[in-house]
Amino acid sequence: MAKYVIALDQGTTSSRAIAFDKAGNIVAKAQNEFDQIYPQAGWVEHDPMKILYSQLQSLTGIMAEGTVSASDIAAIGITNQRETTILWNKETGKPVYNAIVWQCRRTADICEKLIEEGLSDYIQEHTGLIIDAYFSGTKIKWILDHVPEARQLADEGKLLFGTVETWLIWNLTGGATLSDTAVHVTDYSNASRTMLFDVDRLCWDETLCEKLGIPMSILPEPVPSSKVYGKVAGGIVGLEDLEGVPISGAIGDQQAALFGQCCFEAGQAKNTYGTGCFLLMNTGKTRTKSRKKLLTGVAWGIGDEVEYDVEGSAFNAGSVIKWLRDELGLINTARRCDELAESVPDANGIYFVPAFTGLGAPYWDMYARGTIVGLTRGVNRAHIARSVLEAIAYQMTDLLEAMKEDSGINFTELRVDGGASVSNIMMQIQSDLIRCMVVRPKTVETTALGAAYMAGLAVGFWKNKEEIISNREIDKVFTPQMPLEKRNELYAGWKRAVERSRDWARP
Repeated sequence: MAKYVIALDQGTTSSRAIAFDKAGNIVAKAQNEFDQIYPQAGWVEHDPMKILYSQLQSLTGIMAEGTVSASDIAAIGITNQRETTILWNKETGKPVYNAIVWQCRRTADICEKLIEEGLSDYIQEHTGLIIDAYFSGTKIKWILDHVPEARQLADEGKLLFGTVETWLIWNLTGGATLSDTAVHVTDYSNASRTMLFDVDRLCWDETLCEKLGIPMSILPEPVPSSKVYGKVAGGIVGLEDLEGVPISGAIGDQQAALFGQCCFEAGQAKNTYGTGCFLLMNTGKTRTKSRKKLLTGVAWGIGDEVEYDVEGSAFNAGSVIKWLRDELGLINTARRCDELAESVPDANGIYFVPAFTGLGAPYWDMYARGTIVGLTRGVNRAHIARSVLEAIAYQMTDLLEAMKEDSGINFTELRVDGGASVSNIMMQIQSDLIRCMVVRPKTVETTALGAAYMAGLAVGFWKNKEEIISNREIDKVFTPQMPLEKRNELYAGWKRAVERSRDWARP
């Protein structure tokens, strides 16, 4: 009998494979980083082949450990960085251009034109999104307009589009080598981040595809998040023993974390502290329409049932800690950032707004850029480190305040996860700012766990949500310690700092 489900967690900076047992425990994992490509200011790309190879290396890595054998694997689920856009030749399997990453701002001018043409209301009504360079639709258009081969292949019926889960599923199920078995699908949660998908009808929107000049023939089939899509093809080097294992789950990273955190009831919310900062609340079987520039979309589809979410996102969170380490050289590990922040009582009056790639909800300013305000001669690197952790928490507070106004729900608990959630000082700052409990689970790998649950449900490894809830264990609960007056004073300063960063890069 199969004992494990493997989750492939394809993120913005690395690809991971994690094997989970029936109790939701990690039994094996492997991770491989890949290069970030910055062709010019505000542009971010990845090599799609390196995404694929790094993911396959992670999968072969856990198989090579010896803890898990192929016969132990019940299914494979995939979770992924959303919106990142890949177009490829289906006959050769080769991408026609680098993947344009979700953070990339190159299509801001296309978005401006869509706004000028009066499409804002239509897009929000049908897709649940705000017009922004964040989403896949304008990225697809950019490649079709700037890569001659792409438009030609599309006209010949040889071009395929996919977000990252689509790219991985297509390759794992055969790709160009075994085209008869290769599956070209996307799950509802990822489709709802393209700005091309009607989240009520659960299909591609013909009007938007026509407006952006995107042939519908290149788009993958939208499917539920928990379903057997296909099986691992034979002949994949290093994965020969996995031939025939079902690929039965696919879900965008943030929705995966919502599911992995067992936020199954309307009103339950989680925040993921990863490369970006992502707050999601389950709204049940009804889609809410935001008045505060939050996003609404599909959380997941299981069988015939679809559940919706409302989301706010900050583009830069954990990536700011990496910036301190890799670009500024102020720290050598993420833990060092915590140590420095803990060595001072506050940020000495400075605020850091990490708008490296613009501001997300509730501001949606494509032209905002990063800034530090309040600098004096007494500021040292410990204050800068603390300001970085505070900035991440301030951004999440912006999102939660907007979500409270939108939903009318006064949150008593926020479930947290993601790599940066291991920071006790940042979680305490977060609780102080949002004035409610912050609850961290023992398994902070909830994104991968959510993908594993989706795959396992599809093949009967887990029977239902109730069985999944029984796996959940709490690591630590943080409660507000800061006086409310002090909290309000600090938060007002943050709002002033944000205004200084706005509209900076507008031509």
